[in-house]
Amino acid sequence: MEIDGIISAIVIGVVIGVLGRLVVPGRQRIGVLWTILVGIVAAFIGSFIASALGVADTKGVDWIEWLIQIGLAAVGVAALDRSRSRPGR
Repeated sequence: MEIDGIISAIVIGVVIGVLGRLVVPGRQRIGVLWTILVGIVAAFIGSFIASALGVADTKGVDWIEWLIQIGLAAVGVAALDRSRSRPGR
């Protein structure tokens, strides 16, 4: 992966993280940097899953890949929020 691919993956990860956070209902008690990090990780894992399923490279917009990535980001944001909101932390 070249530097422009890494930069675009980070930018897409930021968008995925924000969309994932919007999908999770209620207020999340995690910071913006954690949301971005979750989005970047979800974008990479979602791309891998979409490639494994054969839906990563389609004509036009890869809606299924985006939905996988946003779903993973929502799960990641909710899990991180839940782990950070335990009593005693």
